[in-house]
Amino acid sequence: MLTKFTDKIYQGAGHNHRDPQFNTGQRDEGTQNEMKLGFFTMPIHPLDKDWRSSLREDREAFLLADQLGFVEGYVGEHATDRAENITSCAMFISSLIDATTTMKLGTGTINMPNTHPAATASQIAMLDHMLDGRFIFGISPGGLLSDAEAFGNLDADRNAMFLEAINAVLKIWASEPPYNIEGKYWNIRIEKQAMPEIGQGFLPKPLQQPHPPIVVTAVAPFSKGVTEAAARGWDPISANFLMPQWVKSHWPKYVEGCERAGRKADPANWRVAKSIFVADDDNTAKAYATDPDGPYRYYYSQLYTKLKKGGRIELFKTRRDQPDSEVTLDGICDELIIYGSPDKVADEILQFRERVGDFGTLLYAGKDWRDPALAKRSMTLLAEKVLPKVNAAIKAK
Repeated sequence: MLTKFTDKIYQGAGHNHRDPQFNTGQRDEGTQNEMKLGFFTMPIHPLDKDWRSSLREDREAFLLADQLGFVEGYVGEHATDRAENITSCAMFISSLIDATTTMKLGTGTINMPNTHPAATASQIAMLDHMLDGRFIFGISPGGLLSDAEAFGNLDADRNAMFLEAINAVLKIWASEPPYNIEGKYWNIRIEKQAMPEIGQGFLPKPLQQPHPPIVVTAVAPFSKGVTEAAARGWDPISANFLMPQWVKSHWPKYVEGCERAGRKADPANWRVAKSIFVADDDNTAKAYATDPDGPYRYYYSQLYTKLKKGGRIELFKTRRDQPDSEVTLDGICDELIIYGSPDKVADEILQFRERVGDFGTLLYAGKDWRDPALAKRSMTLLAEKVLPKVNAAIKAK
C-alpha cells in the first residue's frame, strides 16, 4: 500500500514550517511540461474476493495501462494484509515482463527493512536484466505495522534500517568481490568462500548503471524525506491520500535537495498519484465513485482506519491544527477523488495542477474492479479523452 511510502526516510521528518507560508521554489514558468500518465496500484480488494481473481484483475490493469500508452506502472507489496494482497511486487512485475511492451515497471515499494540487503540487491539486479532496463526501483522503510511485527522490526528504528539497507544495496552494486560491508543491522561478507575464478561469491549488478532510477513516495506535509532523496539523485511520488496543499509543499523540498546536489529541479521528474474515475457521463461517474459500497469509498475507508490506528491521521487533514474529530471519511472522499465525464475530469485535473504546481506524470491510482467494464472504461477515457484535453490546455497557456 502507498502508506508504506513513509516520508520519514531519514532521521525524522519533523515539521517546523508555518502553514501556509512556505518557500514555493523556483519554476521556469515559460516551460510547461506535457503531462504523462502512469499507473500505481496498492490494491485494496474486498476481503472475501478470491485471491486468484484479484491477482488476475491487478495484472489485467497493468496490461491495459500499457496498451493505452501509460509510461510507467508501480505495484505495492505487503505480506500480512488480505485487502492489499500482493505479497511480492518483484514477483508480480516478473509476470508482466513479456506481456507489456513499452511501459516501465516499478516496485511500489520494496520495504527495505523486511528483506536482507543481499537478497534485495541480487533479486532487483536480476529483475532489471529481465526487463532489459525497463525498470524503476521504488523503495521505502515500510508502513504497514503488521508487516513490521511479522518481520520482527516493529519496535526497531525502521528509518535507520531503511538507510542501512539501501546504502548496502548500492555498495554491493558498486563493488566487486570479496565483500565486507558491516552495519548495525546486517553484515554482508563473502571472503572465505569467494572463488572468483569460477564465479562463486559474486553479487550481481543491475543492467542500468550505476543503478536503476530510484523513487520514493512522499506522504507527509513539508517532507524532509523528499529533500534527502533529491540530494541523492532520487525522485518523488506524492501520494494520492494527501491533501492538495500538502502535495504542493513537496515541490520546494525537492528544489532544496536538488540544489544541494547541484542538479536542476525539473518538474518533469515529479510524479503525483491521484484517485480518478472517468465515465461517459457525470451521473454514472458520481454513482460509482460515491457509492457507499463502491471501491473508491472502500479504498479510503481502509486507509482511514489504518492511518488513524497508526497515529498518522494528519495526512488527511486540511490544516495542521485541524482536530482529529473533524477528519471524516466523507470529507476525505470529497477532497481526494476526482470523478466525472472527460470534460469535468480534465477541468478538475487542471485545477489541481494549478493548485499544486507543474508536475510531469499523473499516476492513476488503481482500485478494485467491482465493475470491470466501468473500471476499464475509466482508464481508457483518461488516456484517450482526458489527457489530450489537459495537454492542449497546458500547451495553450
